[in-house]
Amino acid sequence: MIKSITVLAISLALFSCGNTSNEKPKEQTITHEEHQHENETQTIQLINGEKWVVNEEMKPHILEAENILNDYIKNNLSNYKTLAEQLKAKNSGLIKSCTMKGESHDELHKWLHPHVQLIETLEKCTNNDEAAKVIEQLNASFETYHQYFQ
Repeated sequence: MIKSITVLAISLALFSCGNTSNEKPKEQTITHEEHQHENETQTIQLINGEKWVVNEEMKPHILEAENILNDYIKNNLSNYKTLAEQLKAKNSGLIKSCTMKGESHDELHKWLHPHVQLIETLEKCTNNDEAAKVIEQLNASFETYHQYFQ
């Protein structure tokens, strides 16, 4: 039940990304399973060989999340549940601050959706070995972000 609520909340946040008005969308509420990003399985593309620009309001959330992960790795910490909570909180701020539209927004979601899924996976880990594998993937996710976004 909690998983369903979490997935629905993330889906709604991703769905409303770019909607800065206080009006509720007139479309029906949809579940994560029903809502599909067209580009989820596609590879992120550069724009004419250049990185995509991420709006200034979103950058601090991404960089702070990356710093949290780097500190966790550097200090050889082991409380991955706390790490997952911290990263999830940064993603929440990131999603709330999204005002991007168009192709840059679509390309960012190609990175963001799998990144969010990794954090959800980290939350569900049952031991440090499982968590370590997911943390490696999260670290690679941030490397991918820097490869395609500025």
